Amino acid sequence: MEARIAGAIPDVLLFCEHPHVITLGRNGNRKNLRASGHLLAQMNVTFHESDRGGDITYHGPGQIVGYPILDLTELRRDVRWYVQQLEETMIRASAEFKVTAARVADRHGIWVQHPAGEEKLAALGVHLRRWVTSHGFAYNVATDLRYFDLIVPCGIADKRATSLERVLDRAIRTDEVRPRLATHFGELFERNMLDVSRAQLEEKLQHRVQHALAPRPSEVVELRGSMA
Repeated sequence: MEARIAGAIPDVLLFCEHPHVITLGRNGNRKNLRASGHLLAQMNVTFHESDRGGDITYHGPGQIVGYPILDLTELRRDVRWYVQQLEETMIRASAEFKVTAARVADRHGIWVQHPAGEEKLAALGVHLRRWVTSHGFAYNVATDLRYFDLIVPCGIADKRATSLERVLDRAIRTDEVRPRLATHFGELFERNMLDVSRAQLEEKLQHRVQHALAPRPSEVVELRGSMA
């Protein structure tokens, strides 16, 4: 984010799968954490406060977390539009698996219909500084949904989280979904998606910072792999 603000790198989309972690947004209510510190330690779950928007959420294996680092001055200085574009990215990716996901009024993220009511397939929480974005979205693919019982997801007590695997009622891998998210992200933000490794991105970052090269406005780098 600091490098993007300085103009040392182009726009970047980071993809990762986190180890078990619960994060609380800057406006979140700690009462929505249902588990004690002892229970979290037993389950090998860490807890962190965050400066993103939104309330409380869980990240873990089988969940695709996307962190766009975009300079919105080159796109559109509109936070609502930005959030809607992230939601639309996930809605379109879900449609490729014949899953109908949608927005729900006054709630961020994307939702699917269930006989018991709406269930949340993906969450998002963002932060902007100088119109450069950080944090992003979390899309449940093959997530162990039992970990959501440790929290009141997004502070909404009467709604449950779901996963693409549960909706489809079959096993699915994150690497089946990740390219589709990247494709639709590129279409919606009008960016060329270049698939690079973490090592390549770190080399690119170091080179650009050292030589203060100007970024190419139409370039987005996608990082695949796991990061803590």
